[in-house]
Amino acid sequence: MSASREKKNRQDQISSGWSDPKTAREAQQRKEEKRSNALYAVIAVVFVVVAAAAIIWRSNIIQKTATAATIDGEKYNAAEVTFYYQNVYRSFLNNNYYFLSYIGLDMNSSLDSQTINSTAASMLGTEEGQSWKDYFVGQALDQMAAVQSALKAAKDEGFAYPDSVQTEYDSSMESLKAAAASSNLSVSQYLASNLGGGITEKVYGDQLMRMLQYSAYSQAYEDSLTYTDAELEDAYKADVNSYDKVAYESVLVTGSAESTTDDEGNTVEPTEEEEAAAKEAAKATADSIYAAWQAGESLEALAEDNDKASYTNMDAGSYASSTLMDWLFDSARKEGDSTVLESGSNYYVAVFHSRFREDYNTVAVRHILLTVDDSELDTESETYEADLQALKDATKAEAEDLLAQWKSGEATEDSFAALANEKSEDGGSNTNGGLYSQFPKDYMVPEFNDWCFDSARKSGDTGIVYGESTSYKGYHIMYFVGTDLPYWQVQVTDDLKEEALNEWSETFTQDHTIEQGSGIKYVG
Repeated sequence: MSASREKKNRQDQISSGWSDPKTAREAQQRKEEKRSNALYAVIAVVFVVVAAAAIIWRSNIIQKTATAATIDGEKYNAAEVTFYYQNVYRSFLNNNYYFLSYIGLDMNSSLDSQTINSTAASMLGTEEGQSWKDYFVGQALDQMAAVQSALKAAKDEGFAYPDSVQTEYDSSMESLKAAAASSNLSVSQYLASNLGGGITEKVYGDQLMRMLQYSAYSQAYEDSLTYTDAELEDAYKADVNSYDKVAYESVLVTGSAESTTDDEGNTVEPTEEEEAAAKEAAKATADSIYAAWQAGESLEALAEDNDKASYTNMDAGSYASSTLMDWLFDSARKEGDSTVLESGSNYYVAVFHSRFREDYNTVAVRHILLTVDDSELDTESETYEADLQALKDATKAEAEDLLAQWKSGEATEDSFAALANEKSEDGGSNTNGGLYSQFPKDYMVPEFNDWCFDSARKSGDTGIVYGESTSYKGYHIMYFVGTDLPYWQVQVTDDLKEEALNEWSETFTQDHTIEQGSGIKYVG
């Protein structure tokens, strides 16, 4: 990847609220990447329940009567502004942790003593020289203004919040109280030690409810958006590279000259002549590999024989502007096309197999997750494997009992959903009946994925599968709801909704009168 491309990636990722792409659903990932920071950081409403990266203790007591901000005539004290400030700040850290040094943000230093450098200013669309604290205060106030404006609009139109708002609120507050109790602190002490003095249980609860209400109002608007098949087809044709995939093989031959070390141990960078020679050698290697492949040899085997070469076999490659991808996605490409491509100091041997649209149907499924809690096991113990198996057996038996319990009752999708809300340990779905809809292949653990995409699967099927990832081991009690939209339609629908949703949300981010009061100095 070139330096300019890498920089562009960083810019795109930071400005969009980038998060790790290893999520359960690519569609949800695409939503989170595109939503604007000012509005959609509010979705992270339980940030206080997780262990804080650093304890922020304030010895002084915030003057609760001092106004920290006034937004369109509505006053907020320092504790209320701090709630949003911490939400914005922590969401930013979570989404951009690996870029902090690149943009010059040091978590171990005071934010008001650090200024935003030119790189960060360019990425974030803000002013160079502004303190990081002022930046996050500004973001918090913008977020508060958006939430305030949206809730007023919801009230004016008589919007009825779904029951899930109260359910999520109760769950979050219970988690907060449990976290405080485990630290031997009162809720207010716990909040003060994690978020700063002045944030009481009432302040936290009030603002949490507002954020949940905003989220529900936004979600209701998004859910109301529908598109015809013709509209989806038109949107696809307008940007086919974003949705098509390619199957190809390639060998990358690196042509970068390596640095050396002098007699004193100092690094000596390669000369222009050495760089030119390395690139010329890379071209000769690529040409040789290409000729050998044309003669019938395997690209993979040819790459293995050369330490400057690396082989790729991709079944469904996505487009991103580069020498290789621009060639693969050229509309003139046809099956069997091959070539040697120059890319900076490197060369590609590329073979095009096919280009296609992902027409397979996504699926909808409900599940109940019962995790295998092995946190108390000693991995060094001679009995570890036996102890782990005993835990797995016990959890599997519990899953079988729950499935039998469901079958002995009404055995409907609704009753399964109710059981999922009661018993499932999957925090991503145990408030919506264990439902995952419109999710594509290969985004769940393999066992989960294979069960859902079994060609014989039909609506109403149930079963139990064991799944394991880096974060959990557990048994899934499955209920197959049915097939959903073709995957390409899910992607196009998602993008159209995001465009419409961002336009809609902009109405809540504009034309606000925001004034900072004397209490703003206590925020943070």
